[in-house]
Amino acid sequence: MKAFQEVSLKILAVGVVVLMSAIVLQVVCSALDINPLAIFQTDTPLLGKAITLNSLLDFQWHILVIVGLMPAGLVWLHGNHVRVDFLYNPMLPRWKARIDLAGNLLFAAPFFCLMLPASIKFFQRAWTSDEASRNGGLNDLWLIKSVLPFGLLLLALAVMVETLRLLRAVR
Repeated sequence: MKAFQEVSLKILAVGVVVLMSAIVLQVVCSALDINPLAIFQTDTPLLGKAITLNSLLDFQWHILVIVGLMPAGLVWLHGNHVRVDFLYNPMLPRWKARIDLAGNLLFAAPFFCLMLPASIKFFQRAWTSDEASRNGGLNDLWLIKSVLPFGLLLLALAVMVETLRLLRAVR
């Protein structure tokens, strides 16, 4: 598990570098009025017939979603998510477990019950309509929209694992 976490974090770190590079490339090309950046003879997956400033912008959003959502489960399992620390830290471990358990059951569980089915429908709609971006952006938007249900599922599994651990701690 530890090796998987380290490999995942290294891949996500590369994703951050790719994101920053795409931002710099878009800013430079925009300042120099270079658009499109490349034109292809045939339609290519994801890119279409050209790499444009809009496709670079879409790519940035795609990478941001991946870098932001995919590690959320790991962050949750390590307890590095946002808390009101000045109230939480002085508490006894048993009270911390009770508060975390209540938060998981009252807030996280209903959130996932609503968001997982909605995110699956969101992805399915993009898949069945072969959704593409407008104004020369990226094609195959179902690809990035599939990250949403997958990332939420990973986060839900992490919350479920923590909830089981908290149930044992509270007893």
